[in-house]
Amino acid sequence: MKPKERFSIIQELSNTYPIAWLCQLAGVSRSGYYRWVNRQGIVTEKQKENEQIKQMILECHQKVNGIYGYYRVKAWIKRNDGKTVNHKRVYRLMKELGVQDKIRRKKPKYKAGKENIVASNVLNRDFVATAANQKWVTDITYVPFQGTYLYLSVIKDLYNNEIIAYRISRSNDLKLVIETVKDAIKKRDARGVLLHSDQGSQYTSRQYHQLLKAHHIIPSMSRRGNCLDNACMENFFGHLKSEMMDLPTFETEEEMIEAIDQYMYFYNYERCQKKLDYLSPVEYRIAQAA
Repeated sequence: MKPKERFSIIQELSNTYPIAWLCQLAGVSRSGYYRWVNRQGIVTEKQKENEQIKQMILECHQKVNGIYGYYRVKAWIKRNDGKTVNHKRVYRLMKELGVQDKIRRKKPKYKAGKENIVASNVLNRDFVATAANQKWVTDITYVPFQGTYLYLSVIKDLYNNEIIAYRISRSNDLKLVIETVKDAIKKRDARGVLLHSDQGSQYTSRQYHQLLKAHHIIPSMSRRGNCLDNACMENFFGHLKSEMMDLPTFETEEEMIEAIDQYMYFYNYERCQKKLDYLSPVEYRIAQAA
């Protein structure tokens, strides 16, 4: 039997049996079979399926502004189409499309300064929480804007990585931190929660500690100059800056603030996380409460 006749039989049976197994049984190579298919101009079921998956990949890439790697794209396809696709296949098709996730820039390392603890490092890098409102972390980052900066203060719940409060200001001052904490207290039962921060001047202020004490919040602080003690907040800011800030520049402060608001909503309600079984923070919280 000539090779092309064997290829024709393989083509007829390809919807029922694996092509690799058919090629092995027929004594032909898979590469030879695929070359024959291409010469015939035949569109196989697998090729049709690949094109469908590619369309879903492009749809996902556009919806999330290109921030997902192949594992999250796989989860997105499963969630939105109900289709289970092997992650290796997603990776290969993304490569064919020239679609890649944004690469996060590495932050510089800092040398530890002299120890000057105001509150003990109660968290001690134990970033796992077994319930909501058990462990919160907070920090401030700067957002460059037209030669100046906006400052973003954030509080995150370590249980499901949900952003429970955030404030944006032109000034990196005590008011920014106090208002952020007050927002979190209004939204959640803060009694007994551990709130971890660095040793920035806002967090070492008397007013800050009085606020925590009044609401029975336990303060915890990183060792001075040791950013790894609050690595989970550093991680979030890394995601935010690589996933949002690389988008087109903003003309006005209002546009920048609106973009941050949109990202916070996306992060809490839509952005799936491997740690959360590929659910978003809010989806995970709701699922665990059911």
